Amino acid sequence: MLAYTDKTISCRDCRNDFTFTVGEQEFYAEKGFTNEPTRCPDCRRAAKAARDGGSSYRSSGGGGGGYGSDRGERTMHAAICDACGKETQVPFVPTSGKPVYCSDCFRNQREQRSFSDRW
Repeated sequence: MLAYTDKTISCRDCRNDFTFTVGEQEFYAEKGFTNEPTRCPDCRRAAKAARDGGSSYRSSGGGGGGYGSDRGERTMHAAICDACGKETQVPFVPTSGKPVYCSDCFRNQREQRSFSDRW
């Protein structure tokens, strides 16, 4: 087991020193993160707010995002389900050659794949 000690790091943005604590190092290791932080917590928050457009809005809609996602609003695109022919909305631009499914048929496809993977 690796023994961690608090580290003092200079923030790349504000140049102030901050402490990368033992607890934070253990968290990074647990998550498989290999790089140490380069920004202090305040500059990390500021950079995140700038990326998110300063909004604290969190989408609860669809896909891999779910509650607490920072994705924001999704643009939906009209499509015809390749399995049942029903009109549907999908969160990506449909391209030719790749099947598009409504949510019901997508769920059925996923369940069939999951079932066949077990046998």
